Amino acid sequence: MANVEVKTRLKDMMTSSSERHSLVDDVQGLAAGSMMASLGVLLLSSAGLLTGGTTGVAFLLHYATGYAFGLLFFVINLPFYWLAFRRFGLGFTLKTFSAVAFTSFLTEAVPRAIGFSHIDPLVAAIFGGLVIGAGLLALFRHRASLGGFGILALYLQDRFGWRAGLVQLVFDGTVLVFSFFVATPFIIFCSVVGAVVLNLTLAINHRRDRYIAM
Repeated sequence: MANVEVKTRLKDMMTSSSERHSLVDDVQGLAAGSMMASLGVLLLSSAGLLTGGTTGVAFLLHYATGYAFGLLFFVINLPFYWLAFRRFGLGFTLKTFSAVAFTSFLTEAVPRAIGFSHIDPLVAAIFGGLVIGAGLLALFRHRASLGGFGILALYLQDRFGWRAGLVQLVFDGTVLVFSFFVATPFIIFCSVVGAVVLNLTLAINHRRDRYIAM
């Protein structure tokens, strides 16, 4: 009887449907989203660029203080988990915490394996924004995010129907205003381009009426 129960639970963990992700689906989605996000961060940081949201705040503090980006990103997101728990439940909160922790780790580990001898800031902004946007899209579709403003954007989308990508674009713009203290106008311009690419990727592709699996 116990063996039958174990097999049933294992089958449930592996089985997905058009409306529900399996545990294996979620693990793969969280890992893939975090990996893409960390690669995008590498592209941006290699060109000295910034972005919006808590990622942008972490970039600002990293450039200003020299502290590790991954550590700053992890710490900055801590206050937002209570909102995530209250609005989206324990499952979303745990998956988001896992994605943030894994992304924080990867942003420190990946540069030891991948490096760029030359990268144009504008190219880095476009590709970096696109890759981070794709990573966030994967996380959103598995009921997770990279914390911070992403949680707030999802909350406002569920509460008022506002597009998460457009809401986050407003937050990103606010953060980028502060980048004038640590970057040149050209770097800021490229950073804005990257933020627009990132958030347009979300705004165009993240629609609940097109993707319903949870």
